Order: sequence, then C-alpha cells, then structure tokens
Amino acid sequence: MDIDQEGEVIGQADTSRQIILPGEAQPGIIHIIPQEHRPFFPGQAIPLIMSADRWLPTLEAVRERGQDVIGLVATREPIEGKVSANQLYDMGTLCKVHRVHREGDQLQVLLEGIQRFQVRHWARDEPPLTASVRYFPDAQAHPDEEEKAYAVAIINTIKELIPLNPLFGEELKIFLARSNPNEAAVLADFAASLTTASKEELQEVLERVTLLPRLELVVKLLHREREIAAAQMEIRENVEKEIQGHQREAVLRQQLKYIQQELGISKDDKTAEVDEFRARIEKLDLDEKVAAKIEEEMSKLQVLEVGSPEYGVTRNYLEWLTCLPWGITSKDASDLKTARHTLNRHHEGLDDVKERILEFLALGIKKGDVAGSIICFVGPPGVGKTSLGRSIAEALKRKFYRFSVGGMRDEAEIKGHRRTYIGAMPGKLIQALKDTEVANPVIMLDEIDKIGSSYQGDPASALLEVLDPEQNSSFHDHYLDVDFDLSKVLFICTANQLDTIPGPLLDRMEIIHLAGYLDNEKLAIARKHLLPRQLERAGLAKSDVKIPATTLRKVISGYSREAGVRRLEKSLAAVVRKCVVKLLDGVKAPVEIKPDEVEDYLGKPTYVPEQLQRGVGVVTGLAWTALGGATLPVEATLVHQRNAGLKTTGQLGDVMQESANIAYSYIAAHADELGLDPDFFAKSGIHLHVPAGATPKDGPSAGITIATALTSLARGKAMKRGFAMTGELTLTGLVYPIGGVREKLIAAKRQKIKQVILPKANQGDVEDVPDHIRKGLTIHFVEHFDDVVELVF
Repeated sequence: MDIDQEGEVIGQADTSRQIILPGEAQPGIIHIIPQEHRPFFPGQAIPLIMSADRWLPTLEAVRERGQDVIGLVATREPIEGKVSANQLYDMGTLCKVHRVHREGDQLQVLLEGIQRFQVRHWARDEPPLTASVRYFPDAQAHPDEEEKAYAVAIINTIKELIPLNPLFGEELKIFLARSNPNEAAVLADFAASLTTASKEELQEVLERVTLLPRLELVVKLLHREREIAAAQMEIRENVEKEIQGHQREAVLRQQLKYIQQELGISKDDKTAEVDEFRARIEKLDLDEKVAAKIEEEMSKLQVLEVGSPEYGVTRNYLEWLTCLPWGITSKDASDLKTARHTLNRHHEGLDDVKERILEFLALGIKKGDVAGSIICFVGPPGVGKTSLGRSIAEALKRKFYRFSVGGMRDEAEIKGHRRTYIGAMPGKLIQALKDTEVANPVIMLDEIDKIGSSYQGDPASALLEVLDPEQNSSFHDHYLDVDFDLSKVLFICTANQLDTIPGPLLDRMEIIHLAGYLDNEKLAIARKHLLPRQLERAGLAKSDVKIPATTLRKVISGYSREAGVRRLEKSLAAVVRKCVVKLLDGVKAPVEIKPDEVEDYLGKPTYVPEQLQRGVGVVTGLAWTALGGATLPVEATLVHQRNAGLKTTGQLGDVMQESANIAYSYIAAHADELGLDPDFFAKSGIHLHVPAGATPKDGPSAGITIATALTSLARGKAMKRGFAMTGELTLTGLVYPIGGVREKLIAAKRQKIKQVILPKANQGDVEDVPDHIRKGLTIHFVEHFDDVVELVF
C-alpha cells in the first residue's frame, strides 16, 4: 500500500492480493484505528475521512510492516484529545485498505470489512495503536432451517422498508434481488448497517459471534425501523395532504373570483369594502363636516395598495366612522306608570330616591328629551347604585352601557388615541356608542370617585367636556378627529363618597344620595330578590328550601350589618350551597333552616349585638363611615387628681383631637355656668377613649359628644337613657352642622335609640330623610351646648 503525499490516488503495490478470502490466515498483531460514530461490519465498503496529522503515522506503520489490513474499533464515547486503549470496545472489524488519498490535512481512506476480531491484549495503547487479536470468521456451511427462516424474514422486512423510506434506492433493490437466504451472516450484517439503531445496539450485533442470536437481534431492530418509517410516512402523507388541500382551495378560490369578475357578479376586495362603507353611509344622518371627512378618506383608500400599512389604518378609521350611530336614536318610553313599576320591581325601599328619579324622567318625558342632566348616585357599596342605572335604562327602553373609571389614569381612555400611534383606538365613550348602535343610550360611569391621574394625563379633566351639557354636543375624540353629539346620552355616575371627586366635575352632576337599608328593608330584599336569585343559580325550586322570616332576620343582624346587601347575598349563597349538599345526600325537600341552625350553616356571627354603654362619663355618639352610619361610644374617666391634663386614645385623627381639646377647654372655662366644680379640671388627669381602638376615626362631629362625656364625669352623674348625639362644638359653645345625617339616623334606628340630638342647622337635612327612617325617632335640634346639657341631665 502506498500513500501519495501530493494528493494523488495510489492503489495497492501488490496486485496479487486484491481479495482476501475468509479462510486466509490473517496477522496476529494489527494496527487499530478508532471509529467514533457507528461500528463497521464485515462485507461493507466505506470511505472514511480522518485527520492526517493524527492517523497518517498509523497508516505509514501499516505500510512499513508490509500489511494492507487494519482494525476498525468503535469508541465507547466521543474522543477528546489523545486516544487511549481503554476508550475502545474489545470487538471490532478487520478491514482491507484499498485506497488512501490526502487532501490538505484530511485523509480519505477506502476500507472493506473482512471479518470480526476481538482484542486479546494491547501491544501499544497509544497511537499508533497495535493489538494482538483473535478472529471470528463466519462459518461457510449452509445455515439450518431456523437460521434460514430468519434470513427470509430479514429480506421481507427490508422489502417492506423500501417503499416507506425514500432513502433506500435502486441499489438496495438490486442487492435484494441477488441476496440468498443461505448467506444468513452476510444478510444480518448488511441489514444491521441499514438501520438507524444506536451505536451501542449495533456494537451488540457486532459482538454476537454466534449466528442465530445475531439474526434474532437484527430482526428486532428491523421491525422497529419499519414502525418508525411507517410513522414517518403517515406524518409525511398527512402534511402533504393538508398542503395540497390548502393549495387546491386557494386555486379554486382564485378561479372562482376570476369567473365572478368576468361575469360581473363579484368585485375585488377594495371595491367591495368601499361599496360596503357607502351602503352604511346611506343609512346615517351625517353633517357636512363628517360626510366630507368620510369622502376624503374613501378617495384615499381607493388609491392605496391593499397590502400597504396605510391601507389598513385608513380602512380601520373608515370602519369606525361608518359604524357609529350618526343621527340614529331609539324612541324613549313615555309612560311614567311603567317606569314606576320597573323601579319598584327591581328595588325595595329607596322611596325618596325612586321619587327623585321619576321626577327627572317625568321632566324628560314632558319635553320629549330625557337628557341635559348628569345624575350621580352616591352611597355605600351594595345599596343598588349600578342596578338603579340599569332600571332607568329599562324604564326608558334605552340601550345600557356600563364601564368603570375606577383606577383609570390615561385620558386617552376617555378621548381616544391619536391616529399617529400604532394600535390607536377611540375612547370608551365612542366604543359605547358603537356597541349600543344608538346615539342616546344610558351610559354609566362607575366608581367615578376612584378615578386617578398620571403622567399620561388626567381623565377627570377629560370628563369635564363629556359631562357638561353645554359642551358635549360637540365632543371631540382624538381618534375620530370629528365632533360627535353626546347631548342625547343620559350619563349616570356612581360613587361611594364625594370627597375625592374634583370640584369642577362634581359641579356638573346632580347628586342623589342612597343611604343604607334598614333591617326591615333588607328582609324584604332578601325574600323578593336575593334568595330567589340564589335558588335559581343553584338550580333549585322555591319549594326545595324554606327559610322563615325569623331565620332571615338572624342572618341580617348577625352577618350583614353593613349599609348594603352584598354580604347578605353572600351569606344566603352559602346557606343555599349547604342545602344543595343536603339534598344530594338524600335529605327530603324542603330543607328548612330554623333560627337556631343558622350558626351550623354560617359559623359564628360576624356581628354581636351591641350593648349601649351607660354610666358616668359615657356618651353615645353617631358617626358616618364609607359603609354607612355607626354608633360611636365616648368614654371619659378620672385617672388621678395630682395635676390637670387630658389624654386621648382610640386612633383619633388630627381634627378629632382638636375637637377633644376644644371640648375640654370649653367645659373647663365654663365650669361655673354648667354647675361644675371649677377645681375639678384644675387638678384632675382625665383619660378620653373612643373605642374600638383599632379603627381610625376623624372629623369634628364628635365635639358635643366629648363635651357631654366630660360634663358627666365632672358631675359624677350619668346622662339620661336612650340619647345619642352628633355635632361640632366651638370654643363659644355654639353647635355647628355636620354631614351624613341620613346615615347617622339609620345607625341610631338600627340600635333602637329613640332620641337623637342634632345641630339646629341640620334641620333641613332631616326633612329630606324619608319618613320611614324618621319614624320612631325623637330628634332634638340644638344651637348651643347649654341646650344639650338641659336635654340630657
């Protein structure tokens, strides 16, 4: 064997030894070359590419020894760096070297596998590797019947593989045509080399010297190869079928479009869209500016390419302009009796609120246009503000649209984005008009007291134009860039409190206060609305569950003392769920819940009955909270008589602490006039506490309550039973008005307090309170603290 260093192909030096028969004697010590990828089998011819720097010395050593064979052994793992003998398997294939060709730093070596060998021991365990080997030539005798059967199975399996795998070409068909079941060993090695089995599995085939086990393993590998090829064929056919289906559909669609155009019964996409826009315009009542704008955009659309970005922007703009209800309004209901029936059907109580709404509707019905005024419902959560808005829309037979402005920080939510931005859209109001398809819907702006502001703008300021009847007839959305008339829209806002609503915005709204519900009203709401709704949601009939009025009263008093009815509805939902479980467990209907079983359904009561405190230095006040009204006990006690001082606790805010100091100063300065010992305040350390300690409190309305507690302490005498009071006190003893009168009266009524003391200036507020709330209350109006002392002592 010669090796040409100039890149020429050199054949064998001795042509008399071109073929080495299996029976020929082979050298006992041979050189070894590692094979990293797959083992090499006898009967194969393969060109190998290897590094000249690393393996040229080995090939030259083979030539120097006068040999033309070399051992090819698979590596156990990828070779990194220097090769050592322990990285190689023990079993390999003896190969005849037919040709060596050098190209730069690469060697191309053509090898032919001859027979198996096993390394006995390594003569040299580093390159050039040499080893003493033992050969395993395949027997030349005819195979037995079992081996022949395996050989036939191999031939048939390969024939099945040919149509499944396009990589098996004509050469394989020619080989199979010439193959003989009597040459089972050759077939086994050849079939193994065809598979995509792993290096370890192929090495196992190489190491099976006995023919029958080798044939068994090869048949298994071929069967697995056939399953893989069949799965690949199925996947390929499905993909090709789907692609062909899409291509066929696209071709047919294109042909259909061409035929329709030739017959004049179809148009291209652009023409069809322009015609659609024109058909929409014919149904609208457009003013001149809007019509001119639409026509201008239509002309632009017709000259633009369909695939251009500007085409999409213009098309979307025209889509919005032509979808808006320009001049389209729904006819309002003109029957006040129907409106009254609708409000009464959906809401219990709130008679004063419903009457105010009916007055508003009556005025609109009379003049033929229910608009021009912005209503704002203010009240605690769960009192029915949103549902009242829906009822107004139903009473007027108008479309209803609600969106929450709570937490909104971007004015573009109201006035839209400019069309220069990617993904620009109109504001919420224009979207509402598109969804309702009329220019006079009822639009509810929920949670307007929680609207925010940020660097992106102030939505509250943007709402000034929307909610001003003098300006909203020409509302300008940034996206539309044309004016839209919002004057026919009935806007209804909701809020829990007015303090956080900006003054200019509040000035544009007509405020309607919704106070909390009394227990009797909650009972009626639960029986007529909440319980039937929960039964319906649970899929139960009214006859399946029986909840007496006494049970409902216990649920209301123990688990739902807030102003609204949301917690009451949650409690009833929990009761109904447990009833469903009982019914499914086999309990016969109806399931009756008795008052003493309420705790089994809802656990311990959230609220325990409040015992009104009474004693020296203890006075019951009235307070307003965001959830409604509440009673507020004030306690004053004498700590020591060493020196004068006033200590306050109960998480009192700055304003309430000032009220406490004012009350203390007034009582101490006018002790003689109030019949008190002047020396009492000069030498007494007094502690004033307002429970509960974990609840923050603030406001000036506890002034007369604190002053009365200090007076009671100084007199050593408790005030009369059944009184509660609220009012701001000045240093001159005057009683100033306070807010939240309605909620405070409801809190007094809930605690069964009979007599309430209020500032004289709040008399007008009391007259606005519904009669059913005032019923059973004796309200005393005072102008000076002396009037309070005269009433309670």
